[in-house]
Amino acid sequence: MWTCHALGDRCLTWRCAEGISVDASRQVLSVFRDWKQAGIPGVLDVVPAYTEVAVHFDPLTISGEALRKDLEVRLSSDRSFLENDAIGGAVHRIPVVYNGADLERVAAHTGYSVPDVTHRHAAGEYIVAMVGFLPHFPYCLGLDPTLNTPRLSSPRTRVPAGSVALAGAQTGVYPCESPGGWNLLGQTDPALLEPVCPGDVIRFEAVEAMP
Repeated sequence: MWTCHALGDRCLTWRCAEGISVDASRQVLSVFRDWKQAGIPGVLDVVPAYTEVAVHFDPLTISGEALRKDLEVRLSSDRSFLENDAIGGAVHRIPVVYNGADLERVAAHTGYSVPDVTHRHAAGEYIVAMVGFLPHFPYCLGLDPTLNTPRLSSPRTRVPAGSVALAGAQTGVYPCESPGGWNLLGQTDPALLEPVCPGDVIRFEAVEAMP
C-alpha cells in the first residue's frame, strides 16, 4: 500500500513500507524507473530511498494536487511494473582488496573466520537501493544476513576514499574521504562508482591488488 505525503510545496513522497527490505526496494526502484522515464510536465527530479520515492516538482508548472492525482493513476493503472524483479539497471563488477581495518571485528561478531567473511561478502549480488550521503555513495542491499554487524559505536573522523564497508544489513563504498561509522572490509578504486545509479547491480570481486 502506497501512501503520499507532502514535503513543503515542491515535493511529494510516496512510501510503500516501513522497514528496509529487498522487496520494498524493488518496488521503490520500479516506481522510480517508471516515473523517471515518464517525462511528466513540471517534474524536476525523482529520487528513490529505501522505502520511499520523492518527486520534486515546479509548482508554477503543475500543482501538487494535480501531480498527486496523476501519480495515483499511474500507481493504480499499471501494477505489473511493481512486481517486476528485473529493475533494468546495469551490472558493475568492482574489484576489492579485502584488507579492511574492521575485518577482525566483523569476524568476531559473526563467528566466521576472516577468509569466510571476505568470501561471503564477495559472493553476494547487491542491488543499489539508493545513492546518497555523499555523491556516488551506493547503499546496497543483498548482504548475506549472517554478516549483519552493527556500525561502530564511535565513528571514525577519516575513512579513506574507496573503502568498502558494511553496517547492519547494508554494504557500500565510500566515494571520497569522509567521516564514517561503517565496518571497513577493503579497498577499491572510487572512480568505479561514478556511473553507478539506483537500480544497478554491484558484484564485488576479491583481488590481491588493485590494477
